[in-house]
Amino acid sequence: MAKKSGAAVGCLYVVATPLGNLGDFSARGREVLASVDCIAAEDTRHSGKLLAHHGISRPMLAYHDHGAARVRGRLLRMLRDGARLALICDAGTPLISDPGHDLVKAAREQGIEVLPVPGPCALIAALSVAGLPTDRFVFAGFPPATAAARKRWLGKMRDEPATWILYESAHRITACVDDLAEALGAERRVFLAREMTKQFETHFSGALEGAAHWLRHDENQRKGEFVLVVAGCKTSGAADENLPEALRVMALLKDELPPGKAAAIAQEITGVRKNLIYRAAVGQR
Repeated sequence: MAKKSGAAVGCLYVVATPLGNLGDFSARGREVLASVDCIAAEDTRHSGKLLAHHGISRPMLAYHDHGAARVRGRLLRMLRDGARLALICDAGTPLISDPGHDLVKAAREQGIEVLPVPGPCALIAALSVAGLPTDRFVFAGFPPATAAARKRWLGKMRDEPATWILYESAHRITACVDDLAEALGAERRVFLAREMTKQFETHFSGALEGAAHWLRHDENQRKGEFVLVVAGCKTSGAADENLPEALRVMALLKDELPPGKAAAIAQEITGVRKNLIYRAAVGQR
């Protein structure tokens, strides 16, 4: 596509698509996809079914983790030449645990307009019905795949006071919930959303111990895609008032132990959150 002299560069639309129920696709999303010069899709075969359902026929390019750099260069050249492109993922909002960040970042850096076409997002959908606090939350993405790495990761998340949200696959969901219960305690509250907006959607709300039982006693509940919404760590304000004492303990230990270990011991002695101690101690340096 040749660029005319003085012509403006193109535009990249980041378009949210349905999580499962095709009726959730917005009218604007359909309109944009039907009008762009090309659609960059995580899986063209998967997205092709969505487009066919809505009677949309546009050129498509596969844009995923493998070979993304090569395709990204082509897409950016098209945008510089004045093309209007859309970026979509397999389901939901692009860039949320999906490829696309590098393309949007490069487009921004090159002065190309990037516009959102909002719609479904799995983490927001799950949070909205979980019954857990929504005033502050953290999206943690997918936990590490191996057990050892996942346990280390959960150790870092254990003291997070905000509600946190993560994604997990069917073949790791049981192990993930078991590790959550071990790291956070069997009574920590959790909400599991399975196959959201799809025909066999199910939810679990309760303690992690109950979630593990729910998964183990019905193999159907171990199928599909999962969003987990986890209650944040509850620490009393009285414990946080002990921060000066915790920092004193931290100072006594800092020359003998790594900072993380020193903060953990200070937490055991004073009851102040490890993350709070660590951040405050680092800030005093």
